[in-house]
Amino acid sequence: MMKRREFLATTAFAIAAGASAVSAPGMASAERTPEVAPLRSHRPPPSQRRFVSQAVEKTIRTVSAKIADPELAWIFQNCYPNPLDTTVDFTVANGRPDTFVITGDIPAMWLRDTMYQMWPYLPLARHDPHLRTMIQGVVHRMAQCVLIAPYAEAFLKTTRQKSIWQTDHTHMAPGVWEHKWEVDSLCAVIRLSFGYWQSTGDTSPFDADWLTAMDRIVETFHVQQRLTGPGPYRFQRAAWNSTDTLPRGGLGFPAKPNGLIYTMFRPSDDAVIYPLHIPDNLLAAASLEHLASLYTVLKVDDKKIAACRQFAATLRTAVATFGVHPHPAIGKVYAYEVDGFGNAVFMDDANWPGLLSLPYLGACRANDPIYQACRSLAWGSDNPYFFKGKFEGIGSIHTPSGNVWPLSLIMYGLTAASPKEVAWALRQLKLSSAGTGFMHESFNCDNPASFTRPWFAMANVMFGELILHAAQHHPDILRQARI
Repeated sequence: MMKRREFLATTAFAIAAGASAVSAPGMASAERTPEVAPLRSHRPPPSQRRFVSQAVEKTIRTVSAKIADPELAWIFQNCYPNPLDTTVDFTVANGRPDTFVITGDIPAMWLRDTMYQMWPYLPLARHDPHLRTMIQGVVHRMAQCVLIAPYAEAFLKTTRQKSIWQTDHTHMAPGVWEHKWEVDSLCAVIRLSFGYWQSTGDTSPFDADWLTAMDRIVETFHVQQRLTGPGPYRFQRAAWNSTDTLPRGGLGFPAKPNGLIYTMFRPSDDAVIYPLHIPDNLLAAASLEHLASLYTVLKVDDKKIAACRQFAATLRTAVATFGVHPHPAIGKVYAYEVDGFGNAVFMDDANWPGLLSLPYLGACRANDPIYQACRSLAWGSDNPYFFKGKFEGIGSIHTPSGNVWPLSLIMYGLTAASPKEVAWALRQLKLSSAGTGFMHESFNCDNPASFTRPWFAMANVMFGELILHAAQHHPDILRQARI
């Protein structure tokens, strides 16, 4: 995608030095931001909100009443409804709900971001018909996107619009914003569909177009195993940054076919080093298992159900065979990327799916010893994209060196084994907001007032997800007067 730091200049807010924070053992300390007084809502006025759900508004009131820290409650109130307030364009087209969702400061719909932007609202959809219908529209729109271009990760609202990336050397179908092949984009379509069905029991979005889109997803996964050739995908861009284009005439770096699905770009939208991305393949396996479950409910052909399950088993076997490598300091871990020739990249990126997020996404068990080793790799000095200063966390090649992504702190909290770790993550996130009341794409680990993307809806709502997680599983944390 367009480098988000290029699309929007970094915004800075001045903050005064505050008292030192108490840090968890082994965790970096951070300086408190000054109190924001008064804590006025940073939501748009009610008349300017793009979509209103009474169930979401009730949840904001109910959960806020459980949060003793006023600044934390204020950030939750701003962040949790942010996608609904600012990114949703809900209509009814041809008798069907149709919902286009932008990422925030870029006017395009990313399949991955959209899934996360809707995910924390799914538990409320059963009891809010208006919200349920809107999410039906998201499922419908995502299926239409797959039918337009299964290798694209981001789309325009209409096929009449033109992308700024129109000159990329790739297949820019009408309606495509950017044509970067990322396995997790198609996984996101299945995951939101499955999550919607789990939450509501409703199968009405899964019409003929949706079924065709699922066929297209499975077919694309098979083609990108590259067992009989590279397939149709090519991508090159006249770019100063090597992570925005692919070598070898747009085919990408070579890898040895072994059953894993090739991807050309990471979930950060940056080009891979090795094309066999292990978190993507574990997520694809989980997604195919979910699709088999949906097919069973829909009474789809038994052969398709069995094929999805077999494909998932093939991916899990290939990951176990080619994706697990001995790290010299940590032991057996999932590599981030491999090439099938024995080479592996040991790292993690803040974007999901990554190693840290695997159990949250249902891609592995939280108590898996290999995952626990990955957690140590991801959150420490053995990860080249782990940064530690007054704050600490995982960054990305996508943003400046030394910048931590709130998404990494959110995921640290969502996958934490202890309430102490959850409380620590919430404190870091509160302080990293730098008085703005929102999450950001990334911030400097020594100065959270230096950040990228003041409007990043996915990070905002997923902060809300972490608050809801704490309210359900660790309510005592939210009763603290100061997190």
